[in-house]
Amino acid sequence: MPQRRVRAVFMRGGTSRCLFFHAADLPEDARERDQILLAALGSPDPYGRQLDGLGGGISSLSKAVIVGSTSRPDADLDYTFAQVSVTEPLVDYRGNCGNCTSAVGPFAIDERLVPAVEPFTAVRLHNTNTKKLVVARVPVASGEAAIEGDFELPGVPGRAARIALDFLDPGGAATGKLLPTGRQRDTLDVSGVGAIEASLVDATNPVVFVRAGELGLLGTEAPEAIDRDSALLERLEAIRAAGARRMGIPGSPAIPKIALVGPAAGYRSLDGREVGLQKVDLVARVISMGQCHRAFALTAAMCLAVAARIDGTVVSECVSPSALSPSPLSSPPGDIRLGHPSGILPIAARVGRDASGVAVARQVTVYRTARRLMEGFVRIPA
Repeated sequence: MPQRRVRAVFMRGGTSRCLFFHAADLPEDARERDQILLAALGSPDPYGRQLDGLGGGISSLSKAVIVGSTSRPDADLDYTFAQVSVTEPLVDYRGNCGNCTSAVGPFAIDERLVPAVEPFTAVRLHNTNTKKLVVARVPVASGEAAIEGDFELPGVPGRAARIALDFLDPGGAATGKLLPTGRQRDTLDVSGVGAIEASLVDATNPVVFVRAGELGLLGTEAPEAIDRDSALLERLEAIRAAGARRMGIPGSPAIPKIALVGPAAGYRSLDGREVGLQKVDLVARVISMGQCHRAFALTAAMCLAVAARIDGTVVSECVSPSALSPSPLSSPPGDIRLGHPSGILPIAARVGRDASGVAVARQVTVYRTARRLMEGFVRIPA
């Protein structure tokens, strides 16, 4: 029996790769749709390579995006993010991906889903996973999403056109609350670990933030070193699961993520460059689907930027004081410079207070690049 053909576009978004589908090309039945995504990416693969599909064997290279017509008047289109497990027959829809989001605008422009306006096209995106809006400002040249530019994204070779992403009202994406427990810090009683202090924050995606020092780490460790330490990964997963229960979102391997944070420190990035102490405001490592991210999951980075501006979190105590002080020329404060395995990521977050004095995340802005890699059809075994 011949294989089934499904129209698809293969794209890089930020430091991830993902398969893009038109919603109209996928079946409405959720089980049948998930089988297509699994087969297309080569999952489940007990060898962890996704050799029989287009996945890359790690969480940042095992993703899909489904784009369709909008369900709300303040957006141009809907998109749904799917995190596909490498080794298990599992597709998780409970969170968003910032890196993949950066490719949605270019996809929409090149697929003629929105009119191309030069030199920039603003595309209003509705993420169905989190029910949040994102405005993507995409450079356009000759009627298509531009790829040439002078923006360098750590973790991606070369330079390319800069895409600005404004995540609007990002708080409570999964739980409905910026601080799901109502506290800046919680003490988690974790089996096999003991009591550990964490900040449970939900902005763009929920994250469990813990001090690297409490686990005998610095926050500058190489991802490979963390991945080789199975005992450490087991402890981190136990902490993540405890945080998930406290946040009210147990059962998902994708969210919340867990991040290790530490004060600014010098380290060597994955491309061999020396990152000086003075160039970062804090260092952090994030675990995604049981693996240390080679860059930093973008939604987790945005959550970190929000947490940095909430007094009393374990993130804010790690950030260089100068990064949290308003500039004489601007208010609110500018970017937080996050030191991650691939280099430095600047993230700007606006956090205010509501009438009762509760912290409210207004907006997070990040910058990414994206490129269309391949278009045509994926083949799915019948």
